[in-house]
Amino acid sequence: MKIPGVRPPARLGIAGPSGSGKTTLIEKLVPILTATGLTVSTVKHVHHPVEIDTPGKDSFRHRQAGAHEVMIALPDGWVLHHPARDKKRPGIDEVMARMGPCDLILVEGFRDMPLPRIQVFELEANPVTVVDLEAPVLAVVGTKKPEGYAVQAFARDDIAGIAAFIAMYTRRTRGSTG
Repeated sequence: MKIPGVRPPARLGIAGPSGSGKTTLIEKLVPILTATGLTVSTVKHVHHPVEIDTPGKDSFRHRQAGAHEVMIALPDGWVLHHPARDKKRPGIDEVMARMGPCDLILVEGFRDMPLPRIQVFELEANPVTVVDLEAPVLAVVGTKKPEGYAVQAFARDDIAGIAAFIAMYTRRTRGSTG
């Protein structure tokens, strides 16, 4: 959602093969980043349908009846379901345009999108060479600190270092030095 006078958020992908630790990394980064004063939102790309409602329930029936969108108001928040009538997967820009204002959106997945990213991999299981990396890669994260890359490299357990890198990227991207 574009709001006049509000700078758009920095966008950073966290990409890598299945099982490489992307979700765990995000889970550890978010509290540290928010402790620095950043407002962080996330987008998770999934490759299979996820049912957010139970067949037969009212909101499911609203969708089945053809509602353009269905908002489900919960005791602890809300969920907006926007069914894709054409069965096309929404693009990252379309998804992020619907999010509220924040400083940073961490995107897990969307490997095929030209989104600045941190590439996560298991060094032993999936050695990654520079030619394997999809541009624009800003940093690489491995089980041990990767060597020989032309971008910033971190060991996966260097959460403070990765968070500092992301905070600096976010502030630089949004034009703020604070």
